[in-house]
Amino acid sequence: MPIAVGSKAPDFTLKTKTSEGLKDIKLSDNFGKKQTVLLFFPLAYTSVCTDELCDVSNGLAGYASLGAEVIGISVDSPFAQEAWAKASSIKIPLVSDLNKETTKAYGVLFPGLAGIGDTSARAAFVIGKDGVVKYAEQTATPKDLPNFEAIKTALAK
Repeated sequence: MPIAVGSKAPDFTLKTKTSEGLKDIKLSDNFGKKQTVLLFFPLAYTSVCTDELCDVSNGLAGYASLGAEVIGISVDSPFAQEAWAKASSIKIPLVSDLNKETTKAYGVLFPGLAGIGDTSARAAFVIGKDGVVKYAEQTATPKDLPNFEAIKTALAK
């Protein structure tokens, strides 16, 4: 069960891999500056995840116009995420929650995905500039996509 709208968003510092090396991304760096859309996804290199993050990447200008940064989070290593992002032209930052602490803090752990182990569920959160959750959704199955119109509506409020 994802954390509730109105809750203080659990802060995190997670690694992303860039051409310059590993870099920390900290959620609270956006507080007071911009809204943040967090997209938890099960695994890199899977068809639904690729479609979701490519579509979001292609629509980044729309999120920017609403004053938001989009961050993807999975339990993959930052090295696998970087390779997948390059191969798939994913333009949003992808951060690694390899130890699953952030996934658990947001209440979106998906146990035993396809018999291979625990991953992040497919979920979306809108975090306001004040660090409070404005929108929270975990999809019914990993094959379902979040309601992106509802996400944009929450951002526009």
